[in-house]
Amino acid sequence: MTMDVDLIFKIAAVGILVAVLNLLLTRSGRDEQALMTTIAGLVVVLVIIVREISDLFELIKSLFGF
Repeated sequence: MTMDVDLIFKIAAVGILVAVLNLLLTRSGRDEQALMTTIAGLVVVLVIIVREISDLFELIKSLFGF
C-alpha cells in the first residue's frame, strides 16, 4: 500500500483554508471566531489522520491474520 499524495493535499487544503479564515477573522476583530476556526481545522485534520491510522492497523491485522 502506497501513501497517497491525496492525503497530503487534503491536509494542506484544510491548513490553507484555516489560515485564510483566521487572518480574515482576526483582522475584523473576531478573535473568538478565529480561535474556533483554528480548533475546528485541527479537529478535521486529526479525524483524517485517525482514519488513515485505522486503515493502517486493519492492513497490519490482515497481513498477520489476526
